[in-house]
Amino acid sequence: MRALVLALLLALSPVVASAQEADTSSEINLLDDLDLTEGVVEVPPEKSKWLTVGGPVGLALLALLILLFFKWAVPFAVSEESLNLHHYPTGVKRGLAMTVVFFGIAFCFGASEIWYQLQLYGTTEEYFRQMSLGKMIAFTHAHLFGFTTSFLIIGVPFSMQFNHIPIYQWIFPVGLTASIIDVMSWWGIKYISPNFDYVTMGCGIVFSLSYLYMLLGILRVLLLPNVILASDKDAAERTEKIRKKRRLRDLLRRESQEVHPE
Repeated sequence: MRALVLALLLALSPVVASAQEADTSSEINLLDDLDLTEGVVEVPPEKSKWLTVGGPVGLALLALLILLFFKWAVPFAVSEESLNLHHYPTGVKRGLAMTVVFFGIAFCFGASEIWYQLQLYGTTEEYFRQMSLGKMIAFTHAHLFGFTTSFLIIGVPFSMQFNHIPIYQWIFPVGLTASIIDVMSWWGIKYISPNFDYVTMGCGIVFSLSYLYMLLGILRVLLLPNVILASDKDAAERTEKIRKKRRLRDLLRRESQEVHPE
């Protein structure tokens, strides 16, 4: 009996083996039919430190190079052409004061737009990532024109009003350079590395402070003519005029009191 069972098992073993091979081959064929690449996200290779770190540093050095070039090309000299806003027609002074104030308001709206976009997208990297190339070009075009025009409107009268102070001749070009480098850093954020965000923040602080300083300086000259600072080139002249007016007013008051005593 035991010999009979053994003989049956030996006879059936090829059949079982062939069935197992068939099952295995069907499983292999089933796996071959599956698209194993579906749903797989391809991760781009990590960028070199020369780009992610060297890029922002290089952009900052470019700003310094621009300033050094124009310092060499246009060395400081006290201009023979003097501008004193106090001597200009009333309409010019009113219009210029309104213009620089409205440009300042435009800067405030620009800053609030940045805050809004950061709240919406979370990071500047994500904000620029979703922006198409066409929109990025238009965005750059608009801001280059806006920055250049706004700094031109306020930088020229400010620099001419304080043409005798060497350090003041840096405020206009430094602010304008920072604004241009800021726009360039947006492309770095989009295509290279979020590290360019540090350049954007630094430039934003620099050109905002530059514009604000020039704005307050111009408005002080236009709207508060009796506020005299040592930095004013006509400080002695205006101080003497104010003193003469006060002396004349005091004299007239005394004469009036003598003619009409109480």
